Amino acid sequence: MIKRMVKAGTRAVLMALLIAVPALFLPGTSADTTQMIALLALVAALLTFVEYIGDYPSIIEFRDAPPFNRLRFVALFSTVLVLTLICRGDLHPTPLSTVLEQIGVTVGSLLDFPYSPVRLMVLVAQEDMSAHQLDLIRSHAGLSYLISLITMAAFFLMVRLLHWPIRHGAFNFWVNLPLFDPTAGGDVLHRLKRDGHVNIALGFLLPFLIPAVMKLASAVIDPISLTEPQNLIWTMSAWAFLPASLIMRGMALMRIAELIEEKRRRAYAQADLQVV
Repeated sequence: MIKRMVKAGTRAVLMALLIAVPALFLPGTSADTTQMIALLALVAALLTFVEYIGDYPSIIEFRDAPPFNRLRFVALFSTVLVLTLICRGDLHPTPLSTVLEQIGVTVGSLLDFPYSPVRLMVLVAQEDMSAHQLDLIRSHAGLSYLISLITMAAFFLMVRLLHWPIRHGAFNFWVNLPLFDPTAGGDVLHRLKRDGHVNIALGFLLPFLIPAVMKLASAVIDPISLTEPQNLIWTMSAWAFLPASLIMRGMALMRIAELIEEKRRRAYAQADLQVV
């Protein structure tokens, strides 16, 4: 019980730190913004602690199938931290922020080609932005998208080469997929494959759809100001992380479907041998 509490508490602290990183590192954060971020961090930490202290999950999928959630957290935390350090370097340059900025400029330039997600995100920028602000958006978009690509590639290798999620033991379907209703109707195998394909397709399309929706919404409502560092950090992080998370979930569901299909095939073969 104590070990579980320590693990749940560590996860809760890390989740709170993730939300608070931009406000902690960036100067000039207003008191109202600080209070709101503190409240969000407290709520996120509390939900994480409650989720992991219990015997069974309620909303978090693949809780007992590491490193799925750990990989997603590391990707999001790395994205937020790197983008925050670059924004802080604009006001208080350091050798680390200078190196990260140079990497961001290089990556952003390589990924900023016609019809690419990075190009579409750059086109969302307001017309009155300076050249430096456009370069900052391009570098942020390039870095966040690169981190998402690396995360998806790492998870794909874990699935195919390291035999996730059965490398360290059996996979408990109902514990790791608490939101999947087995009584909804239809064959579980078919539904898993369908949901996996939908998640992968949606994850592939979102990096293109989100900039288009933001551009259309800016004509109706006041757009999010990407000149504000925290707005820029969270917008780019969410734009890159959400599609990557959906694609990883799709790959995970397809992998679970493969395991179920293989188990059924073995059961049918064993039944045929017994009949013979």
